[in-house]
Amino acid sequence: MLNSALKLDYDVFSTSYFSTSDTPLIKNQKIILEEKDNESSGIFEDNFNSERILEYSKDYIDEVDYIIPISGISPNNFSKKDQKKILGNKKVEKIEDKFKFYKEIRDEFKTPDTFLIKDVDEAIEISKNKPDVKYIIKPVKGSGGYDINLLNNDSHLQLNDGEKFMLQEYVEGINLSTSVLGSNDHKKSIMNSRLLTENDFKKNNSFIYIGNILPLTDESSLTKIKDIDKINNEMIETSQNLAYKFDLIGSNGVDYIHNENGLYVIEVNPRIQGTFECIEKSLQINMLDAHIKSCLNESVEIPKAKYYAYKKIIYSPCRNKYSKINLDNIYDLPHIGTITEKSEPLLTIIDKNSDFKKLYKKVENSSRIVNQEAKKYQQDAI
Repeated sequence: MLNSALKLDYDVFSTSYFSTSDTPLIKNQKIILEEKDNESSGIFEDNFNSERILEYSKDYIDEVDYIIPISGISPNNFSKKDQKKILGNKKVEKIEDKFKFYKEIRDEFKTPDTFLIKDVDEAIEISKNKPDVKYIIKPVKGSGGYDINLLNNDSHLQLNDGEKFMLQEYVEGINLSTSVLGSNDHKKSIMNSRLLTENDFKKNNSFIYIGNILPLTDESSLTKIKDIDKINNEMIETSQNLAYKFDLIGSNGVDYIHNENGLYVIEVNPRIQGTFECIEKSLQINMLDAHIKSCLNESVEIPKAKYYAYKKIIYSPCRNKYSKINLDNIYDLPHIGTITEKSEPLLTIIDKNSDFKKLYKKVENSSRIVNQEAKKYQQDAI
């Protein structure tokens, strides 16, 4: 976001949780996580709080003309006065609340059966009515695939206090995503992608987001899809219909699961999403510029894809003290000497190539090297 913003003619203010060594340093900048030599960056889920981001941003919010919230903070977190400055969707309650979203779309779009639950016992009771159906329990609000668990009659599964959860039919298949650009007058699907979770690599029933490959083709889908052109067209049409239904503006994402029974709508991300860097590399455009223009109802020319692009987040294979890794396609780098806890995000690999096989081989090779290097500097567990 910052790299793209600095190519445009704006005074930029930035508040973020993560501190990475390759984050551009700008005059008006606040970072919550202070990474220090020989100190742990902690557990993201335990330490991140969107209200803290708002608190840190207080004086910036008063000073700026526009606000662009990204993952981790909702327009609903802002005061009514400050919401007027948001470039993007402001009314997102019926999208971010996944049960409300389900109720809004269930009669118009194919989507998994979903139930609001009080506790695990209620989930088990519901599942007994359909013993042949697998279910997952997921938070009503959340992102990144965190806190999603398969229900397997394990009443010891703990739900976080104060959070609402729902039971959803588990649709096995491949994860797909569409990036949609919306203005007041027009909504357009600009790119379909293969969405990747930890389960794609480790087969461990983890739903944590790991990255994307785009554009979506027979090769980049990483599996056999019958009639990929038909699926691409269906995703484009469905995503545009959802964008009109919820009157989405700016850059948005629609997530799907596809299997032999068809295309299931899973959720809408009403903000700039994780495919941001990949779309920039593939289309060779500035996505932040496209987002801003769309929100201001200016027309945006979207070219055809010039490259395949692949983004893969590496979660640390062990408790690791970061040491420099000499690769040309790694980003979001920790500061040298800081400690990343096991299974926490370590860095991101992002690359492009017009030849998919070459791209895939290079990214997977970089992934192996990063994991090997991390294990060389393994720290004792605390």
